[in-house]
Amino acid sequence: MKRVQDFTVIETQWLNSTSYLLVLGSQSNIEEIRPGNFAEIKVPDAADVFLRRPISVYDVDHQNNTISFYIKAIGKGTIKLGALDNGSKVDIVYPLGNSFNSIESGNALIIGGGSGIAPFTLLAEELKEKNSKVTYLFGARTSEDIVLQDEFAKHGNVLVTTEDGSLGEKGLVTQHSVFNNITDFDIIYTCGPDPMMKAVSKIAESNDIVCEASLENMMACGFGACLCCVTPTVRGNECVCTEGPVFNSKDLKW
Repeated sequence: MKRVQDFTVIETQWLNSTSYLLVLGSQSNIEEIRPGNFAEIKVPDAADVFLRRPISVYDVDHQNNTISFYIKAIGKGTIKLGALDNGSKVDIVYPLGNSFNSIESGNALIIGGGSGIAPFTLLAEELKEKNSKVTYLFGARTSEDIVLQDEFAKHGNVLVTTEDGSLGEKGLVTQHSVFNNITDFDIIYTCGPDPMMKAVSKIAESNDIVCEASLENMMACGFGACLCCVTPTVRGNECVCTEGPVFNSKDLKW
């Protein structure tokens, strides 16, 4: 059930110069959150940041009533969220959007680029509960941009590409050697820049592998009212915030 809920900043953990984990706590129970769901976060005490910021849920702790977000500080709103003091009040609208379809007893490849790694902790946990094997493939420009490897390694094997070759294999995500045996996988999940997801989906479709892509369109409201996140699909134009953000790649008109 969607709701507006007040939270308190418990911790801001900076992972590198541009990204951080924002951990929020609440005195109320947290709603059920599925892998791929996102929240609209209001930036407090910021008159120059009018719109809420759509952020994928990174992790949830129902026992302690905390919710975590992986955020890249790339704009005015996300920079101000990262500068909040512990104890600051934040209200969010959640859970929004649809979720990934996890498979049972299968072999899953999870591909993330940039902030696209955010929804994949919850997904991997659910896949493991269903006895599926998880392989991560993360791409970035340099080794500094690769974060949370140890956390993701708790749920599966982590592979890396960097464009400068400073960590893992050198090149783009789709140039990684794992694609030499891509038919070993039953499903591919991806989130990140559109060109990356488009390239991944083409490889998946050419090998008859199901591919689910989580789009990162600008989403101002989260309810399908503002229409700024519309994307073309085989069914016509659809709002990413309500019909997505997760789509079967075959349904997208890239």
